[in-house]
Amino acid sequence: MTDVLPQPDCSLKAVCEPLERCCLDQLEEPGSKRPPNTGARLWGRVRSKLLRQKLDPQTVETKNWHTDVIEMNGIKVEFSMKFTSRDMSLKRTPSKKQTGVFGVKISVVTKRERSKVPYIVRQCVEEVEKRGIEEVGIYRISGVATDIQALKAVFDANNKDILLMLSDMDINAIAGTLKLYFRELPEPLLTDRLYPAFMEGIALSDPAAKENCMMHLLRSLPDPNLITFLFLLEHLKRVAEKEPVNKMSLHNLATVFGPTLLRPSEVESKAHLTSAADIWSHDVMAQVQVLLYYLQHPPISFAELKRNTLYFSTDV
Repeated sequence: MTDVLPQPDCSLKAVCEPLERCCLDQLEEPGSKRPPNTGARLWGRVRSKLLRQKLDPQTVETKNWHTDVIEMNGIKVEFSMKFTSRDMSLKRTPSKKQTGVFGVKISVVTKRERSKVPYIVRQCVEEVEKRGIEEVGIYRISGVATDIQALKAVFDANNKDILLMLSDMDINAIAGTLKLYFRELPEPLLTDRLYPAFMEGIALSDPAAKENCMMHLLRSLPDPNLITFLFLLEHLKRVAEKEPVNKMSLHNLATVFGPTLLRPSEVESKAHLTSAADIWSHDVMAQVQVLLYYLQHPPISFAELKRNTLYFSTDV
């Protein structure tokens, strides 16, 4: 039985790809007596069923799990799925347990660890760069939800077996864990306070004004947020350098991470946008553009930013 448990930021295609690999790998082993292409044909039926369910208004509106079974040539695929509204899936909820890392303010975590960048971020990035940087669709393809939850529990408990578990875990699950960490921060990495300014800054048409504004906003971030952001930024640039192999361009990475790093804790109502869908769509495009701006920017140094802060503060 395969449970379809997509992450809130993933597409149907991202859910389907690991399922497709499962069907093709397990059903078409060498020496199998089953008719040719059984895996591909069975997968086609599963995919068609998933698409129909996604487009069915009654299925989308229900809060219950929907279970279905598809059989072919003696093979049975049973899958369960349910749809969660965007408002619920994107809501940031602070953790009641402040001893872990998920749902805990980044300043609290770095102070407790006596580190500049949270341990979970450093370890996930290291593992991705070690054996996943050439993985096709890295950060776009979702890992198995149970693996991601297992890693979440281990990091929250600060288990001594973290490194061993990471070395054995599917790389997409590790990438998914990193995304989940940023998505579950009680406040976005680029902060609620600066969110309106980021939206205004990225909309500026004058290149010089935009540059000054976007760099000033980085200088305005708390140190743990800024250092972690710059660390992640350089990692994503290194991932994009392998685009010919992994198919992940700067724009693709900005699309994956932009809303995760910028989406505010509470969605503010906007009078000039008439529906929640309009607000979400408008904001997501801007969030992607903000991250893309920094990804396309020449290397940004923390020390240089801080020096400029000093110059600005002493200028009279």
